[in-house]
Amino acid sequence: MKIYKIKVNGKTYKVELEAMEEVKSKGSTPVASKKEEKKAAAPVSTGEGREVLAPIQGMLMKYKVKVGDKVKKGDVLLLIEAMKLENEVCAPCDGVVSEIVAQAGNMVSTKQLLLKIK
Repeated sequence: MKIYKIKVNGKTYKVELEAMEEVKSKGSTPVASKKEEKKAAAPVSTGEGREVLAPIQGMLMKYKVKVGDKVKKGDVLLLIEAMKLENEVCAPCDGVVSEIVAQAGNMVSTKQLLLKIK
């Protein structure tokens, strides 16, 4: 436990900080961290092709593909808006869009099934 004095708008406060885990970054002082890492949702491989899952929570703005479209790995499939930023979700593999599950205009949660590629 470390005690620090912090001055905000001319007023001094005493603050106690407890380091959970110290992580050294390149050329700087140690930083307290909980070491929680969020990983983007990886596409799930099934016997009937690949499922594309939402990597983040947000509003599914629009699809750039429709059922029957041929896609190549890296092609943009759809846009998800999160925190006023549009995020592109790309095809994890080559194939044909076989099914669109989530509807544009709806909120999606992390790891929610969006579409399938065969």
